[in-house]
Amino acid sequence: MAALPVPEHHPVGPGHVGVPDVEEAFTRVSAAAPEGWRVELIEGEIHVTPPANGEHEEFVTEASDQITLRRLDRTLRSYTGIGLNVPGASATGHVVPDIVVAPKGSFDNDLEWHEPSAVLMVVEVTSDSTAGNDRFKKIRGYARAAVPLYLLIDREAKRVTLGSVPEGDDYAKKTSYKLGLAVPLPDPLGFDLDTAEF
Repeated sequence: MAALPVPEHHPVGPGHVGVPDVEEAFTRVSAAAPEGWRVELIEGEIHVTPPANGEHEEFVTEASDQITLRRLDRTLRSYTGIGLNVPGASATGHVVPDIVVAPKGSFDNDLEWHEPSAVLMVVEVTSDSTAGNDRFKKIRGYARAAVPLYLLIDREAKRVTLGSVPEGDDYAKKTSYKLGLAVPLPDPLGFDLDTAEF
């Protein structure tokens, strides 16, 4: 994964508001990225990530399937590939969580990047190249956006952490479990995620 720092603003002339360079660069990099590569804007840096390996996708698919089959609130959906706007060092950040849990119809439009107000939970599964962002930078963005739940499945550390009660740049409550144990997800999900299945 490559991180490309970009200046946030540049002047466009006397009396004019600056144009966000980072957004322009992000748009150009996104357009040039090969199909299947993920391009995100996280805290003022552009991150380009190659397609995930098979084990990563097995974890994502298992978590998504359990959410779909076991959730108490049947109006909730488990989305993959949804782009979210989250606050960051720039005016906005653009991230693509591995899984987004939100009510059906929350993203029923033609936008590429969505406001996170309807999101109940985001799930990130770490890879060697993304673990730092998943453990630190993205959690700050999700907390700032007031996403109620953040589930981090850390393959390298063999831990699963559930963050809840977003406050400022972090989650006030974090509970960590050894990978392989059941992780209780609160209502309206209301089930134990069985990480032994990963």
